[in-house]
Amino acid sequence: MKIKEKELENILVELKQLAAELGAKVRFERGDFQGGYCIVRTDKTIVINKLSSLQRKIIILTSALKELGVNEIYLPPKLREVIEEISETS
Repeated sequence: MKIKEKELENILVELKQLAAELGAKVRFERGDFQGGYCIVRTDKTIVINKLSSLQRKIIILTSALKELGVNEIYLPPKLREVIEEISETS
């Protein structure tokens, strides 16, 4: 699937909203790390390197959402397709 830059931005926004619905905070931070899902105290947190490319941010966020059980809830077909394709390629 070929996705345009603007669509990638929209997908990132939708994935962040989905994370919030699943009770996770998404943080974009600088540092020497890739990112992923973790629990800080009692808060579900997804930390993503601010300097990563837009595509990399989506891959990290998608991977973290799968850990949170995104496969068990309803998603719009377009978003489900993106998540499944990214899961297959990463």
